[in-house]
Amino acid sequence: MKVNLKIGVLIALAVGVAFLLSNAGVGAQAQSAPRYHVDPFWPKPLPNKWKIGGITGLAVDRNDDVWVLNRPNDLTDIELHAELTPPAADCCVRPPSMIHIDKNGNVIGSFDAPQGHGMDVDSQGFVYIGQDTVRKYDPKSGKVVAEIARVPELENGGTPGGRGAAPERIPGRGGRGPVAGFLGRGGGSSAEGAARGAGAAAFRAKYPASTPMIVGGIEEIRIDERTNDIYVADSYLGGRVMVFDFKTLAFKRGWGAYGRPLSEISTNDADRAYTPGGPMPKEFRGHLTINVSNDGLVYAADRNANRIHVTTREGKFLKEFKLAENTGVGGATGGVGFSPDKQQRYLYISDLTNNHIYFLDRESGKEVGRMGSMGESAGSFWGLHMIAVDSRGTIYTGEVFGGQRLQRFVPADSARGKLLDQLSRMTQ
Repeated sequence: MKVNLKIGVLIALAVGVAFLLSNAGVGAQAQSAPRYHVDPFWPKPLPNKWKIGGITGLAVDRNDDVWVLNRPNDLTDIELHAELTPPAADCCVRPPSMIHIDKNGNVIGSFDAPQGHGMDVDSQGFVYIGQDTVRKYDPKSGKVVAEIARVPELENGGTPGGRGAAPERIPGRGGRGPVAGFLGRGGGSSAEGAARGAGAAAFRAKYPASTPMIVGGIEEIRIDERTNDIYVADSYLGGRVMVFDFKTLAFKRGWGAYGRPLSEISTNDADRAYTPGGPMPKEFRGHLTINVSNDGLVYAADRNANRIHVTTREGKFLKEFKLAENTGVGGATGGVGFSPDKQQRYLYISDLTNNHIYFLDRESGKEVGRMGSMGESAGSFWGLHMIAVDSRGTIYTGEVFGGQRLQRFVPADSARGKLLDQLSRMTQ
C-alpha cells in the first residue's frame, strides 16, 4: 500500500494542474463543459535520441493512432550534440518530420519529408502534408505518390520547393530556434516597401483570387472521403478555402470569408486590416484552419481575426463566431476539433496566444468551458498550435515555440480518466 501511495502522489503531482483546469468553466455554463485529465505517461520517450521540433500538424487515423508532423529545423545547435562525431553529449538527434505514434505512446513508424504545415491521413493510411502544395505520401516508403497543382512561383519571388525545406543539414548544426520569424521581419526602407508592393500587385494580377490552383502556403488539410473531397486552407490573400477531388486531386470549388466566391475575393490588403476588438475584416485575415462536421458544415477558423466562419460544403455562409476578440499577436482561433458524440455538440478550439482549449457550443458558438493556461507543467501549454480528437474523445495537442511537445488529455469519465482522478484525490 505504501508503494501504491507513492506512485499515486507522483501521478497526482503530474496531473494536478490539469485536474483543476479540467473543472474550470465559464460562469454557470461550466457544468455542461467536457471534463478532461492530462495523461502524463503519453507519449513514451522517443527512440533514437530524437528531440522533437515544433508541432505543425496532427491527425488521428482510423485506428485512433496519431500522426505527428513536426519541424526538425526548429532545433538549435545545443539540442543536437549527439549528432556530432564523436558525440558531444547523450542528447539529441534531429527526428524525422513525420512520426506515427500508437494509442499506448509507442512510435510505430516514421518518414522524413520537407517540413510542412497542416496534414491529414486517409482511410488507406496515405499521408497528406501541406508544404508549398498538398503532397500525398506513401507512409512506408516516404515517397510522394501524388500532389495538388500549384502555380510555379511565389508572391515574394522565387520558386516553390517545399515549405520549410532546409538547406543541407549539417550534423550538430541547427536553426535559429522555434520563434525566429514568427513576429515578422523589419519593414525595410520605403523604397523596399514600394518594390514589394509593386511586386505583389503584379503577382496578384497574374494569379487572381479565382486561380484554381494552390498559390500560397498550406495552413491546413482535411479529408472527407464520404463526399470525395479534400479541403485545403491556402494562405493566399489571407486565406482561401479550396476543395479538391479526393481521387483525382482536381480542383472542384472554393470560397473566401463570408462564403464569398473566389472571383470576388479582394486583392486589396486594406480589406484584411484588423484591430483586435474592432470590426471584423471583409476578408480572411490569416492563418486559416478548417474542419468538417458529420452533418456537412465547414468550420474555417481565421486565427488572426479571432473568429470562426461556418458554411455549407458548397461555401454558403451561415454564421460567424467571435472568440477572445481582444487577442493580438498570433490570434486566438486556431485548430478546430469536434466532440466525439454523433451530434458533435461541442467545438474544441486551440488557442496559440492565450494557450487555452475552448469548448464551444457548436450551435450557438458560445463558450461553455476552457482548459489549460500558459506554462510548462503537464496540462499547461506554451504555443498551443495543433489539436486532434479521436473516436473516444481523447484530445491530442501539439505545441510550438518553447513548448515543442505532444500531450494527451483523456475524458474524465473514461476508465483512464477515472484512474487519474482517483490517484489525484489520494493526496487531498
